[in-house]
Parts: sequence; C-alpha cells; structure tokens
Amino acid sequence: MPEKDKNQQEGPDVRDNLIRISVDGETVFVNPDQYKPKAGQEGKRVKKMKRMPKNPKPGEWISEDYSKHKIADYKPFNFVDGEGVRCSLYVSGCLFDCPGCYNLAAQNFNYGRPYTQELEDQIINDISQPYVQGLTLLGGEPFLNTWVCNRIIDRVRKEFGHDKDIWSWSGYTWEELLQETPDKLKMLHNIDILVDGRFMDNLKDLTLQFRGSSNQRIIDVQKSFATPDQHPVIWDKLIR
Repeated sequence: MPEKDKNQQEGPDVRDNLIRISVDGETVFVNPDQYKPKAGQEGKRVKKMKRMPKNPKPGEWISEDYSKHKIADYKPFNFVDGEGVRCSLYVSGCLFDCPGCYNLAAQNFNYGRPYTQELEDQIINDISQPYVQGLTLLGGEPFLNTWVCNRIIDRVRKEFGHDKDIWSWSGYTWEELLQETPDKLKMLHNIDILVDGRFMDNLKDLTLQFRGSSNQRIIDVQKSFATPDQHPVIWDKLIR
C-alpha cells in the first residue's frame, strides 16, 4: 500500500505562472525558466528508466473490478489543472504505477473518502460561479474510476451543457482508449480535453504546458472524434 501523501499545501490559487512538482512527497512550485536546458545541451542526455509503467491490454483493466468509488482530493478554484479557473476532482486508484508519479498516495483505490451526493452538489455549485471555466478530472486514474467520473460528467452536462468544459488526465493513450470498454468510451466521448499517456520519468520536462513528460499530449477530444479516422487532434492553444 502506498505511503500517505505528505502534501499539506493548500491550493495554488495565485501561482498560475508556476509549475507544480513533488519533491520527497512535498508539493512545491517552481519557475519553469529555471529548468530549461542551457544553450548547446539540448538532446544530449536521455535518462534511462530502470522500470517502465505497466501496459494493459485492451479491456484488461475493468473499472468496477478495482474502483472503490473514492476520491483522493477536491480542489476548487485553481489555475494549474488546465486552462482558466478550474474545479479539480482527484479520484483514488491507478494501476499504471509510473515511476516518479507525483501523487503516489492516490494510486491506492482505498485512499481518501467516498464520493457522495453532498460532494457532487458542492462541485456543481462551485462550477456554477461565472469565473470558473470548467471541471478537471485527475487521480489516480480517472478512466479506472468511471462510475464517479461519468456521474459528475453527466451532472455537469445536465446543469451547464457545454458552457463549462471538462478536462481529464489519463495514463491511457488516445489510441488505447478507443479500444477500451463502453464505460471508458462513454467518458471519453463526453469530455473536451484529454491529457494522455503514462508519465515517463526519462522524458520528464518541467517546462511543458500541463504535462510532466514529453510523450504526453493535450488532445482536443471533440475535434478528434470529428476526423474521418478519429485521429488525435492536438489542442490548438498548445504553447509547448
């Protein structure tokens, strides 16, 4: 069982120009400009990973076989989990076991507290504020907690339609999710932005926008589904 997360930091509300990282279990915020490679050093060093994240076969991991319908955290009104002001729901449980994971405690499906109607109502009330752009789903692994995620997604769509956007991070890639179970496909069809792929410690880059490693992509889900071959379309506001 993972050790309890030591992070005691309360929300990054005024740190929109910084990037969140974990150092020995503590969440800290750094200026990405401090970590850009020096001139002439680009591409010189590629870190070799001792262990790789797990790679499931299509349909191998069934959400309801693992999920305990728990959440690790809920953080309203933050600026770091996607574009604009967001309300972020961190679900509990992940099987990818990525080396260097910044939220180790949330890999445990029993970590945290149950998702409740009271919490759902609070999330909807928070999202209803005019300055909030939308909902973000993180973890843990949202696509291994589809009972929770589809429930709040359905409620957001019922209350706000597409006036509020929905982002989700996932260790699954876009291509893998297209081969997944109906509950995961339903969730994918109903979100707006997917940040996909395992965190790869040897590809870590703290200067990237909303991602931890360079293999990960920010995908416009609805535009991707609109392509003839459902090819992933990268978010058009990507800077780096």
